[in-house]
Amino acid sequence: MRKPKDSFSRGLIRMSWSKKNLFIIHQRGNRPPRSQNRTLFQQKWQAKKDTRAYHGAQLNEQQFRRLFEPKLPTSNIKEQKEEKHPPVSVLTYACLERRLDFIIFRSCFANSIWAARQMIIHGKVNVNGRKISVPSHLAKDGDIVSVDPHTIPYLSEPMTSKGLTFKPIPYMQPFLFIPEYLEVNFNTCSTVFLRNPISRPGRSEIPSPFPPEIHSLAHEYYAERIKKKKGKRTRRLVPVEENFRID
Repeated sequence: MRKPKDSFSRGLIRMSWSKKNLFIIHQRGNRPPRSQNRTLFQQKWQAKKDTRAYHGAQLNEQQFRRLFEPKLPTSNIKEQKEEKHPPVSVLTYACLERRLDFIIFRSCFANSIWAARQMIIHGKVNVNGRKISVPSHLAKDGDIVSVDPHTIPYLSEPMTSKGLTFKPIPYMQPFLFIPEYLEVNFNTCSTVFLRNPISRPGRSEIPSPFPPEIHSLAHEYYAERIKKKKGKRTRRLVPVEENFRID
C-alpha cells in the first residue's frame, strides 16, 4: 500500500498546512542533515530529494527539468555591508513560482498545493478575468489572479456585510506569510504576480524550510544532469558524412 504524502515514515516536508507536516518541520529543524559516510553524489541526490518534496512534489522529474534554468538571477541593490548575500542557488526553484497552483498556495488561498490544484481544475480561479483550469499555467508580470471566496478554507457562512466570515483553521498560523513578489488583497480574494523572485543581501524571497547549502547541492545535481544530456544531444547531431569523408 502506498504511503500518504505527509506520512511520518517518509519524513519529507510538503507544501501543506497539516499538523503532520508541521511536526516533520519541527523534527527536521532539530536534526542536522546527514553527511558523514556519504559521497558527494549521495549528498546531492539527498538534497534533491528533500527540496523537490517541498518545491513541486506534484511534478515529475521531466516536467521540472523543462522549467529548470541553470543560470540564476540576482539583485544588484546595495544594502548594508554587514549583511552577506546568500548563495544564488537559493533560487533553484524560482522557475516554479510562476505556476498558477504555486501562486494560489503562496497567497494563502489554499491549505496545500494539492488543494490549490483542485481549485484550479474545478474552475474556481480566474486570471485577468478569464477562467483558467490548468495548474501549470505560467503567470506573467502584472497578472491578476482571483479565487472564488467560497473555496477558501478559512472563509465560511454566514455572509455578512463585509463578506464571508473568517474562521481560522487549526495549525494555519505558522504558514501565513506572503512573499515579496506577490501583492495579495484578501478583501477581493485576489493577488497580483509582480515579478520573478530574486535573491537579496541577507535573505531570499522564496519561502523554503531548507538552508542555502541544501539548495546549492540540489542545483549542482540538476545542472550536471542537464550538461550530460546536452553533451549526448550534440554527439547525436554530428553528420555521418564527416566520419566517412573520402579525399
